[in-house]
Amino acid sequence: MDATTALQISAHGMEAQTTRLRVIAENLANQDTIGSDPKTEPYRRKTVTFSNTVDRALGVPVVSVSKIGTDQSELPSRYDPSHPAANAAGYVHTPNVNPFVEMMDMREAQRTYNANLSVMQVARGMLSRAIALLK
Repeated sequence: MDATTALQISAHGMEAQTTRLRVIAENLANQDTIGSDPKTEPYRRKTVTFSNTVDRALGVPVVSVSKIGTDQSELPSRYDPSHPAANAAGYVHTPNVNPFVEMMDMREAQRTYNANLSVMQVARGMLSRAIALLK
């Protein structure tokens, strides 16, 4: 594998992790978004699904985002009969976003992004040294 292929593979990885970070940021921003009435559902956590695809130009497998979905897990509820979104029993459904899980996902995405960035820096250095040798 040459250095330019390594650069492109890392770029695909960085792009996938950037999408993941955007989705995590959206989840954290909406962790308190509740409907305005009992029939309106609160914000549901979004998830990112990755897939390995073959980049035909490079001839190697790369990672990409295959889908951004919604987490269909049960929505937590809290007792607040005065809230406009409370049901007949006085419970309000809240988003299924756990800030702790989101922060751990964010750390993992950042580390993966940084690992790809390090690969790019090493590959760029190798290309620079190869060009310097040819001069």
